Amino acid sequence: MANDQAEERGRSYRKAPERRAQILLRAIELFAEQGVGSSLRAIGAAIGVSHAALRYYFASRDELLVAVYREHEGMVHEPSDAADVSAVSVMEKSAERNRAIPGLVELYATLTTDALQEHHHPITRDFIQERFRRVRADLAERVRAGQRSGSIAADIDADDAAALVAAASDGLQLQWLLSPDDVDVHRSLAILERLLPPAGPALMR
Repeated sequence: MANDQAEERGRSYRKAPERRAQILLRAIELFAEQGVGSSLRAIGAAIGVSHAALRYYFASRDELLVAVYREHEGMVHEPSDAADVSAVSVMEKSAERNRAIPGLVELYATLTTDALQEHHHPITRDFIQERFRRVRADLAERVRAGQRSGSIAADIDADDAAALVAAASDGLQLQWLLSPDDVDVHRSLAILERLLPPAGPALMR
């Protein structure tokens, strides 16, 4: 009997990562279609998972929301050489993908808002801070690549430009979420691309 129970527990442990992945995929589908659920219990009911089972994999709503967004980002991430794609173009592509999944744009907006409440959402704050650092670092390298090629003026601070592009993208997508008929994220970001001045003849390499 003891051996049978141990074997059953072993099978359960082996299935745990697979089950967790299934829950995340269901949650992504739910959020994409309906937006973010109000509580862990409500999310579990919507995706057909008991509250106890959901708590087994995710200790809190914050933990689940962060895991869902990480999984979503991993699914849509398209690695590209920083020298080949400009900082603004990266955000344009991301915004274009997000047009089909407003619920996940809402999830991101929820995470960034929660992150401001450090004492209530420490997990979310850590995730958003790290994500911003990573995004800014990637965009800054793309700006530097543009400066090396001569397509962007050398006197522009790459880190400042990266922060500006990230802020514009996030702000525009939030406006689009609230007024989709009035805001064209892609067109607005294209204007931002034109505002980054090219290098003059003396700066060309």
